[in-house]
Amino acid sequence: MDVIINGERRIVAPRTTVEEVVRSLAQEPGGVAVALNDEVVPKAGWGTTEVGEHDRIDVLTAVQGG
Repeated sequence: MDVIINGERRIVAPRTTVEEVVRSLAQEPGGVAVALNDEVVPKAGWGTTEVGEHDRIDVLTAVQGG
């Protein structure tokens, strides 16, 4: 399937979950938020929320600074 992850077009397998997308991008899922087509996906739903053809997934990480 053709999807857009953080602005880049990528190919993922059918039935890929949000959790699998996060794991492909971040080693540690702590401090990570995910939006699927501009809707926040609660962390509890990552493992059951599947991405679809042409979906937009934004994976955001918290950054500390001062």
